[in-house]
Amino acid sequence: MDETQKLLGNAGLAGEPGGVIGLGAIALGIVIAVAFQRIGEAIVARRNSAMLKAHGWQEVGVRHYPALVMLQAGWLLACAWAGATTHSVSWGLIGVFIFLQVARLWIILSLGPFWTTRILTHAQAPLLRRGPYRYLRHPHYWIVVAEVAVLPLAFGAWEIALGFLILTAGLLLYHIRVEEAAIAGRPELR
Repeated sequence: MDETQKLLGNAGLAGEPGGVIGLGAIALGIVIAVAFQRIGEAIVARRNSAMLKAHGWQEVGVRHYPALVMLQAGWLLACAWAGATTHSVSWGLIGVFIFLQVARLWIILSLGPFWTTRILTHAQAPLLRRGPYRYLRHPHYWIVVAEVAVLPLAFGAWEIALGFLILTAGLLLYHIRVEEAAIAGRPELR
């Protein structure tokens, strides 16, 4: 085994000699795919936010928004590290994570042009109650809390899962209070 293969093997990025990709490389690829998904979502959210603001919607909760972004970026970096150094992957938990991404897409499609990562409100706009919003209040935040635990757990990184679960849940509880105050009194639309 040459020095490069040895270094890659020690980092979990190479399997057996002969070109088999190691679990660390596969796990890292999963995290990179999630990062690209988040970039795509950010583009959609930015476009939707600009459109809503152009139609008189007001943003609230601006001060804590950078903390949400930094927390998500930190989670991705921690998952990348956990993935690159893992020696096992729980494919069952990867399946759960994929299910969460499908649910996330359902949420985004249900809100359409009203989906954004920011809190935007308009006094005359009714609250939408379609898709998962028919069954659950704030389903997107439930998904986020679940996925910050599930992905690192799939790589055996329970410490990362627990730490980001606590941080994310705490920040989202505050975010929900801000959002609830902003939408109080708006009518519901089914």
